Amino acid sequence: MLLRTVEKFLSENNIPPTRFGREAVRDPRLVFDLRQGREPGDRVRRRVEHFMNTYRRSRGQ
Repeated sequence: MLLRTVEKFLSENNIPPTRFGREAVRDPRLVFDLRQGREPGDRVRRRVEHFMNTYRRSRGQ
């Protein structure tokens, strides 16, 4: 589930949800909407996963 993965990423990297959404998909409400049950499409899902992978690589995780 995407929300669970995002929540774990946020806590591990100490990133506020609005910053994450803005940087990942230019939507500061993304995480809040996911928490309310929003189901993103494949394109948003891929962009979120790409952002998390890129961020981890840049931090050496």
